[in-house]
Amino acid sequence: MYTFVLVVHIILAVLMIALILVQQGKGAEAGASFGGGGAATVFGASGSANFMTRLTAVLTALFFVTSLTLAVYAKKQTQSVYTLPGAEQTQQTPVSSESSSTTPVKQQ
Repeated sequence: MYTFVLVVHIILAVLMIALILVQQGKGAEAGASFGGGGAATVFGASGSANFMTRLTAVLTALFFVTSLTLAVYAKKQTQSVYTLPGAEQTQQTPVSSESSSTTPVKQQ
């Protein structure tokens, strides 16, 4: 399952990069009003921008979900490394600097 989520995550990242690079900025709209041919598109004059914006938002949401899923998998993996199943948790007592086995020697 981890591999599947990772592959989907990488595909979403590549699709988002390509989709964002294909989109035109806000400054390009002024050029389209002087005969840029924006009305002859499949989606209409402003339909293309709305479609691309919505598709970008959907891909971004899916990318966010896969990122969180991969983070959960990574956390589970690190927890399993530190806590081995069946291993006993022993508590060690701290060693003090003063040992009770030695008796202080009195000087006269």
